[in-house]
Amino acid sequence: MTTTDSLHIQIEKNTHPILNQVDFDQLPFGKYFSDHMFISLYKDEAWVNSRIVPFGPISMHPSMAAIHYGQSIFEGMKAYKAANGDILLFRPWENAKRLNRSADRMCMATLPEDYFLEALTTLIQIDRDWVSAKEGHSLYIRPFMFASEAILGVRPANEYTFMIISSPVGHYYNGPVKLMLETHYSRAAKGGTGTAKAAGNYAAALYPAKIGQQQGYNQQLWTDSSTHQYIEESGTMNIFFVINGTIVTPSLEGDTILPGITRDSIIRIAHHWGIPVEERPISIDELEDAIRSESLSEMFGAGTAATIAHVDSVNIRGVDRKLPDVAKRKFSNEVAQYLSDIRTGKADDIFEWTYRIPR
Repeated sequence: MTTTDSLHIQIEKNTHPILNQVDFDQLPFGKYFSDHMFISLYKDEAWVNSRIVPFGPISMHPSMAAIHYGQSIFEGMKAYKAANGDILLFRPWENAKRLNRSADRMCMATLPEDYFLEALTTLIQIDRDWVSAKEGHSLYIRPFMFASEAILGVRPANEYTFMIISSPVGHYYNGPVKLMLETHYSRAAKGGTGTAKAAGNYAAALYPAKIGQQQGYNQQLWTDSSTHQYIEESGTMNIFFVINGTIVTPSLEGDTILPGITRDSIIRIAHHWGIPVEERPISIDELEDAIRSESLSEMFGAGTAATIAHVDSVNIRGVDRKLPDVAKRKFSNEVAQYLSDIRTGKADDIFEWTYRIPR
């Protein structure tokens, strides 16, 4: 084993790498995993035993707190390969900050941001060959933390495990998506954990999403839990509308919507391009009226996995509302290309969003 200088990360190389077994022409999301993973333990109020080991199963106690009481959070981010071979991360410090905000809300241990970044950097340096240079490809990175203390008492755990795994991926969606407006089930409620990237939020969404998928829809378009009259987000994405040339997206003030890093990037780009942006409540009635009057020219989701997911149609009150032709959409197509160019080093990084992994 070797050790890094600052965090004393022990490194055990995988003696049976599987990179040459992966078909990079067929990359279902999350099917393959790179050769190594990072693990660190929080015990006695300190992060210890930091190491990079061959990817594989982990052992756990049957009474591990995360299994019983749901203290589990995660992040999603991607690494991209530039034309010169450099590996680029997109705004990784924002993932570190959001992980800690989630940890605070779930009463978990926080992680120093420099620790997060060095663990991430060291792991990707080792598995850099897993970052595909093919168009539309990236290395999806999943940092996550869970309560690993063995205890059945209902209280915040005193021990946690932080890990990072990665998976080579292509496009999350193969084309424009169909959404179903959800007015019965709720993803999150005021005062709940909607602003945290907590595992339980996704578990709560699985059943209604399954119902929608059985009817031919990719995701739900979530509404507020109090009245089911205002749109919040969609599945794994924040949601955007272009109405009369203005970009409209639900505001984050109600503490039920995850503050997406891609969402923030889109808003900042729009401001830079001089395009008006409104972060505010948008009702079902307003959306329906905008579709009928043809003042809605674009609707799309935004997130790390999907980046930009064009919405082809949305089912409102049992009626499928077809949206304008994706090829004719101006802002969402341009911002998708611009984000891709920044992430792969093709465009000037005027926002200073990219982080180059040292060779």
